Amino acid sequence: MIWDTRVARLLEINYPIIQGGLAYLAYSDLAAAVSNAGGLGQITAMSLKSPQLLRDEIKKVKEKTDKPFGVNFAIGMHGTGFEEMVRVAIDEKVPVVSMTGGNPAPIFELLNGTNIKKLVLVAAVRQAQKAQQLGADAVMVVGQEGGGHLGRDDVGTMVLVPRVADSVSIPVIASGGIGDGRGWMAAHALGAEGIEMGTRFIATKECIHASPEYVQRLIQSSESDTTIIKRSIGAPARVLRNEFAEKIIETEKKTPTYEALKEYISGEVNKKFIYDGDEQNGFGWAGQVTGLIQDVPSVHELIQRMVAQAEEIRVKWGH
Repeated sequence: MIWDTRVARLLEINYPIIQGGLAYLAYSDLAAAVSNAGGLGQITAMSLKSPQLLRDEIKKVKEKTDKPFGVNFAIGMHGTGFEEMVRVAIDEKVPVVSMTGGNPAPIFELLNGTNIKKLVLVAAVRQAQKAQQLGADAVMVVGQEGGGHLGRDDVGTMVLVPRVADSVSIPVIASGGIGDGRGWMAAHALGAEGIEMGTRFIATKECIHASPEYVQRLIQSSESDTTIIKRSIGAPARVLRNEFAEKIIETEKKTPTYEALKEYISGEVNKKFIYDGDEQNGFGWAGQVTGLIQDVPSVHELIQRMVAQAEEIRVKWGH
């Protein structure tokens, strides 16, 4: 079966589908639902305010599923202060840890001697090679279509995935622009052995922290309704296009410094939209895949729909 990839075997999951870290949204309800549906759900560690809260969230996932799950560390959100969080993941024997947005080496050091699988999100060939050298079990490769933080080179998933697959020996997981069975099968054709989805999982019934307004915008938006912020400070990230995002971009044109931007790009401002639905005073991460989102299924329904669509494609093309 095509689903019996190195990624599926490594993570001990039925389908090589990984739920992205999703700052302030990826908690036990969503993570457990993805894992129960045959993929790999994840908790977002650095959105929690203390190690104890992370421990509590991990325990909630274990109550809701007996399947493997992961904890995502968005290193770039804080830069430091993740050590105690990582120790909680180790204490709780979390099966998988993923790292995004920064140098993963300090986390690798903490994980030495454990059986925890290590995934690293990369946006360039050189980053993938470095992750492999450090000891990553697999790399997640995000193209410029993706939501949230991206690479600086503006390389799309269609080119970046095979480039990375040709440059490393560890399994490659494709991310960015994938939201259905067609994208999943395309990722396999490009040399990936699994996929990661972020934006698509926001518009599911189990992503309970996302405001109805945010989810509705994902459904209504086309693939051209996103934009890039924070490019001027070397940290490009894709968001839904709205007046607040345009305000950020205008500020970047006038004063391209972190100090000028920090009041507009904080987690608290992000939460105003994604939690409270206040689009006038906040922004929401989203990838171009928003153009493919038309409904809010359960996670199980979404993954089964993807499996059926992928199987249809495989039969159609005789594979």
